Parts: sequence; C-alpha cells; structure tokens
Amino acid sequence: MIYKAPSKDIRFALNELAELPAICTLPGYEDCSVELTDAILEEGAKFAENVLAPINRNGDKGAKWSPDFSVTAAEGFKDAWQQYVEAGWVGLRAPADYGGQGLPALVAIAAEEMWCAANLAFSLAPLLTLGAVEAINHHASDELKAVYLPRMSSGEWTGTMNLTEPQAGSDLAQVRSKAVPVGDGSYKISGQKIFITWGEHDMADNIVHLVLARLPDAPAGVKGISLFIVPKYLVNTDGSLGARNDVRCVSLEHKLGIHGSPTAVMSFGDEGGAIGYLVGEANKGLGYMFTMMNHARLGVGVEGMAVSERAYQKAVEYARERVQSRAVGSPDPAGVPIIRHPDVRRMLMTMKAQIEAQRALAYYAAAALDRAARHPVASEAARNQALVNFLIPIVKGWNTEQANEITSLAVQVHGGMGFIEETGVAQYYRDARITAIYEGTTGIQALDLIGRKTAAEDGATARWLLEEVRVTAGKLAAAGYASMAANLEAAAKEAERCVAFILNTFGDKPALAAAGSVPFLKLMGIVLGGWMMGRAALIARAQQGDEGVDIEFLAAKIVTARFYTEHLLPQVAGLAAAIVEGADSVLELDESLF
Repeated sequence: MIYKAPSKDIRFALNELAELPAICTLPGYEDCSVELTDAILEEGAKFAENVLAPINRNGDKGAKWSPDFSVTAAEGFKDAWQQYVEAGWVGLRAPADYGGQGLPALVAIAAEEMWCAANLAFSLAPLLTLGAVEAINHHASDELKAVYLPRMSSGEWTGTMNLTEPQAGSDLAQVRSKAVPVGDGSYKISGQKIFITWGEHDMADNIVHLVLARLPDAPAGVKGISLFIVPKYLVNTDGSLGARNDVRCVSLEHKLGIHGSPTAVMSFGDEGGAIGYLVGEANKGLGYMFTMMNHARLGVGVEGMAVSERAYQKAVEYARERVQSRAVGSPDPAGVPIIRHPDVRRMLMTMKAQIEAQRALAYYAAAALDRAARHPVASEAARNQALVNFLIPIVKGWNTEQANEITSLAVQVHGGMGFIEETGVAQYYRDARITAIYEGTTGIQALDLIGRKTAAEDGATARWLLEEVRVTAGKLAAAGYASMAANLEAAAKEAERCVAFILNTFGDKPALAAAGSVPFLKLMGIVLGGWMMGRAALIARAQQGDEGVDIEFLAAKIVTARFYTEHLLPQVAGLAAAIVEGADSVLELDESLF
C-alpha cells in the first residue's frame, strides 16, 4: 500500500482551523503565504509518497551495527536522506540567518506530518536535528553557531540529544557523565548515554551530539547539569572535518518498532575523553534542553497522529478490497466488501474522527507557538505562550495514547491478516507504541498538565479554553446541530468539574489529583478535539454555498464531526467520574497486595 498524503484535510486544518493567513502576517513571516505553503505541501506530498513511503518496509528490517562501532542505515535510507537534503526539507523551520528557511512552525509541522506518516523511523533524524538546532541557536555562542548551524540547517550534519543514562531515565538529577575543562575552552567528556535516536549512522558527514554532563565543581541534582556540543568528527578552523572524536556507538537496541531508526548506546571518552564545547553557561544545561521540548513534544504528538493516519489508510484500503459475508439485513447471500459491515464502519469512523481532531488540535497548538514567538503585542504573545504550555502535554499525550488504539483498530479491521507481518499493518502498530513513551511518558505529560499547566496558574488557561468550547457549542445550537451542541456543552461542563477538583486537591492532597492525571489528560484531549470538530462543522457548513468548493469533502466533515460528538464525547462523563470520584481507590490498596 502506497501512502497518500491527506492534502485536503491538511489544508483545511491549516487555513481554516489554525488560521495560517493570520500567522503569515506575523513579523518575520511576511514572506510566507497560503500559496507558498500550498506549493511546499504539494512537493512535500510527492516526496513522502514517492521516496519515503516505498522504503518504509525496508526500514523495518533495521539498521546494522558493526564491531568497528559504525552503523549502516536501512536499505534506501541514505539515498533518501541525500534527496531530502538536496530538496532543502531539513531547513524549513531552521533559522534563516544560518541557511534555513525560517518558516512558521505551523507550516513545518504540516510537512513533518507527511514524513512521519510515510516513514516514521526516517522522520526522527530531521526531528532530532532540528531540536538540536533550536537549542544551539538559542543558547550557544556566536562562534559555535557559526560552525554548526549552517551545516545542520542544511542537513549536511545531523544532531542528537543525549540525556538518558542507564541509571537516569526520566530522573535527570541522576546524570553522572563528566566534563573536565582542558584549558583551551574545550572539555573532555566521559560517560555513557542510552536510547540515543540516530546516535550513529552513515547518512551524513558528521553527527552533532548535545550531551548533558557535570563539571567537577557542579552542585548536586538538576542544578548541576551543563550542556555540551560533542561532534562525531572534530571541526577544523576552516570548517572542514578533522579527527574522529572519542565517541562510540557500542551497540544498538533491539526494539519493538521503529527499527529503521537506530537507537544507540553511546560511550564518550573510552580513550581519554571526547572533546566537547560548553553551550551557554555552566550548570544551566537542563533548562537549555527544555528550550526544544515544546517543539519536540509537539513533533511527537504529530508522529502519533501521522502513524495513525497511515494505519487508517491501510485499513480503508483493505476494507474496500476484502469481500466477506453478506450485508447485514440483505437477502442476497453474496459476500460484500467488509467496509459495508456496520462494525467495520464504526472502527473506521472512530479512526477517522480522532485523526482529524488530533490534526486540527496539533496545528492549532503550532499556530499558538508561532504567535507566542512573533506576536508584536506582548500580552497576546504571553497568552499564546500559556496556551502552548497547556496544549503541548495534551497533544503529545492524547495523540500518542490514541495512536495505540487507532493502529490496533487497523489491525482489527484486517482480522487475522492484520496479525501477519506481510500485510504491513502490524508495523504501524509496533511503530506507534514508542510515541507514548519517549520525550516524556504519558504519565509525565499528565503530571505536567495538572501541576505546572493547571494548578500553578489557578486554571486560567484551562477555563479560557473551556469557555471557547462553550461558545462553539452555542454556535452549533444556533446552526441547528442540536446533538453536537448538547454533547459538546455536556463535555465542557464535566471538564470544568475536573479542573475544579484538581485545583481543590493539588495543594493539600496532590496524590489525589495525580491519581486521575492521565484520565484528565485524555479527557481534555477528547473535549478539545470535539471543539475542533465543532468548529470544522461550522466552517464546512458556511463554505458549502461557495463556488468551486469540494461539496463531498465538506459534507464528510460535518458527518465526521457528528460521529465524534456522538461516539467520543460521551466518554468524557466516565473519565470525569473516575477523576473526581475514583481517586481514593487508586491509592487505597497496600503495596504488599499487588
């Protein structure tokens, strides 16, 4: 099955729900336009469909590690990377001052969705590179920027993030890697890092590792972590590559999925110390790493939605082709394509509705990211930053948790054939699983949501969003969409009840709020997804009389929104009951009884 970029829905989400025309008016984005974005996405779709999608199955066979510590990318990946670099795709949102195109995050996210859907494993290389570019651009010296950013923005060199160690997973206070000053402005780095995505490969000339490590006099805990640039190959003063640095990939992890993306165990300093360069000030490395977290977590949320889209397309294709059993209620004994069976339709609609809601919410968050960075009115920039902060854990957590359900439904649509690797759908199921784990597990996202993003600001952003949901419910009622309006209004009411519960318990009894934190994250995803679908229905209705519109697409938007509000929004009441009334039972059982 060849991936087909969902260009119509991407453009609808971009232009109508995320308001791309307004984003293009922000300072620094004046060269962006709807027409330019259309051209970018048209070419991006061709690249995703014709170059990345065909090698996705090859990627599932995995990269290969050799005893000389080298890693060979999966078949076809190196050639695809060269084409990706030559086309300039790496630099879409890289800074223009260093050779990137400096486009809005909103435009880049739409293109990145296509890469993720076509070939999730491949897409992680540019995602990590852009994260490293962002951290270096915000915090490194001008000298380091001049050396590294032009080549990373072009894709000539790739980048990584080296945080996790065997004893330090999400608890980075336990980081032990060391950095010792050499005396010439450089440092000798030693230690081991695990779970390093694209930590070693043969696709690019150099790999720029961003490494968290401790200086000899560093304070304990997270306050004593510094950030260093540690290149695979040292860079000469003229920009050419020098000697191999003391950095080795000592093994690759054997994983459930994303086999085409080598996950490396990296060892620094086995032969005396890897040369590294301090980024910014000492002991501020963790904060510098978090500079890229909103972009990275938004990107992973897009990954979850994108692999869901790929699985959905595969399921639809199979459902159209697979003939099995007579139609329900039909006297004709002849078999029909299974897409005509009601439960298969229910599964496909469940997938389709969630994917469209997730796309809209992710793009809306990307637009807020752009406004936070570029809006000329300080109060609007601040409001959008608060909006970004609140939405990111939801987009990351909800999109990726539901990717597990959506890709599982795609397997289910295939029946027994879905369990067979040759059909291809099992790969999407396996690949999706990691998205809810890396860049912060769903539990970490949920604690962030109830703590720093809800309780810390006394629920201000949550309540603002829920008021917007209510406004949309009122517009739906006025437009005659009674069931959509009622379900959205009821969901908003339940969400408000949960926000009040979190605010009332987080200060004195934080464990009670935390007990329902993941259900709360999922609840907010469903409610805000419903808000997006309600907005989509209203816009689709308003456009139906316009000349030259795609009537079938707009009609499908309205039907899909109705399905979402009638089948997914009712889940909110159950989640709210568990959050508000079920916290005690989560914590009551003695540890010895597990």
